[in-house]
Amino acid sequence: MNFPIEVNNKTIVARRGETILEALDRNGIKVPTLCHMQGLYPTGSCRMCVVEVEGKPNLITACSYPVEEWMKIRTHSPRVVNARKTNVELLLSNHPDDCLYCERNGNCELQSFAEQLNVRERRFTGKKNKYKTDPSGSSIVRDPAKCILCGRCVRTCEEIIGAATLGFIGRGNTTIIGPAFNKQLNLSSCITCGQCIMACPTGALHEKRHSSDLQNALHNKDIHVVMQYSPTIAVSLAEEFGLKAGKEINGLLNAALRKTGFDKVFDSTFGADIYIMELAAELEQRLKNNLPFPLFSSDCPAWIKYVEQWHPELIPQVTTCKSPQQMLGAIISEYYTKTYHINIDNLYTVSAMPCTAKKFEAQREQMTHKGISDVDAVLTTRELAQFIRLNGIDIHQGEPELADFPFHIRSSAGKLFSVSGGVTEALIRTLHFRLTGKELQQIRISELRSNKDYKEVKLKIGEFKLGFAAVSTVKQAAVLIEEIRNGRNDLHFIEVMACPGGCVNGGGQPIVDDQSALKARIKAVYDLDEKEPIRVAHKNPAVIELYKEFLGEPLGELSMKLLHTSYKKRDVSL
Repeated sequence: MNFPIEVNNKTIVARRGETILEALDRNGIKVPTLCHMQGLYPTGSCRMCVVEVEGKPNLITACSYPVEEWMKIRTHSPRVVNARKTNVELLLSNHPDDCLYCERNGNCELQSFAEQLNVRERRFTGKKNKYKTDPSGSSIVRDPAKCILCGRCVRTCEEIIGAATLGFIGRGNTTIIGPAFNKQLNLSSCITCGQCIMACPTGALHEKRHSSDLQNALHNKDIHVVMQYSPTIAVSLAEEFGLKAGKEINGLLNAALRKTGFDKVFDSTFGADIYIMELAAELEQRLKNNLPFPLFSSDCPAWIKYVEQWHPELIPQVTTCKSPQQMLGAIISEYYTKTYHINIDNLYTVSAMPCTAKKFEAQREQMTHKGISDVDAVLTTRELAQFIRLNGIDIHQGEPELADFPFHIRSSAGKLFSVSGGVTEALIRTLHFRLTGKELQQIRISELRSNKDYKEVKLKIGEFKLGFAAVSTVKQAAVLIEEIRNGRNDLHFIEVMACPGGCVNGGGQPIVDDQSALKARIKAVYDLDEKEPIRVAHKNPAVIELYKEFLGEPLGELSMKLLHTSYKKRDVSL
């Protein structure tokens, strides 16, 4: 039911049951918030969204108070603005004075609100936070001194992702946010997905950077530096350079990376195609040998860490396929170096990913061959954008260029890895061909393209009736795992991505407060799938040539040696 309310002396339409903040947002009236998270129950703890309502003696929080028909609201009266300004000033009173050196300088919500509210002097002086930075994690760095206790990381980790690593510790002005018992991140249940970074309004959480090591490698003439970048990067990096969200910039990115000094630039969509070839063969093998089901995906390292920590009993049912990043890294180390006579000791392989967990994955002891890592350094989308700017490259000025031979051809199936459900859709296309010898006629599987955290499709492929599911967030995965424990047996393959919506919303992506950017990235991926000439992994001529010339066949001796891995139970402090 709609009804009118008065806001700033003008009438707007409100809906019964919504909060004041929701009504204001829908009508284009912006009110600042620090603790509010769309889709989660409001707490009103930050008091930034306070508004003045006629007849109410006190200011009320717009995020938690429902609209009523009689309301006359003032969103930016002197009393309201002064209250918000005072809140920001109090937060700044014990906040570190190092904005110029902060990871979030220029993209910090606290800094932005201070500017909007015209905070130009220090009215309050508090005791500065002097907590030690925690760099112990493989992917994420905690800086508790910059934490404003908004609780967004806590709620994201528990209510959205389902890892529940972070929580409030202590009382009063000694309260901090951290892992259980205030342990270091490397001793916690953190799965390194990085969604806490995306939620944090300040620089209290950020990725561990590898760009300094990369810069040194690029300026060492004895080092052969190779870059592989995720298909997700190409549809999300544009936002960092002021281009339209979702615009694919593969060609411009290839040119920019070469200008920064990379000897070779590869698109890891090629690695995704290899992953599908191996995964389809493994699933076919399980079907024909009556091995246990379901088979779980392995391309998300945050999901793998979750399994190792919380559900080690599932390890035998996780595909042994390395992720596309690690597969291509291994192929570069073994095939590329031998083919082009490059000393492997002088090879430095870098990957650019939308994911912080990829940093953890690259450091796993299982991701080495003969003592050499498949991937030496991992940059997030944010790091890559900063690195391009650091090297003085204007990405707008370059002419589009192709990726380098021999990993220069991709299928659109590999591009689908960017979105939740995409791995499953790409798998079905190739599995259908392996089981029937024919191409799938309805190549677009609409059941896997919704924006839900759980998607499912049942298909008859040849003689097999198969069930496929795709879930995003380990919270949703835990629900499905419990169903399987209770006897559910109609699923043969389950894709799990730790981040909501998949890699397009990964923990290393551009930090934006507008969901339209995420939707634009997803749309760009699906649009590319419709336009690309090669839409299945098994028709990628470069992949076919690699198997013919080097790998042999999927699940063959060399493929198993280079492209497959193992997992182990991990003990953490809970």
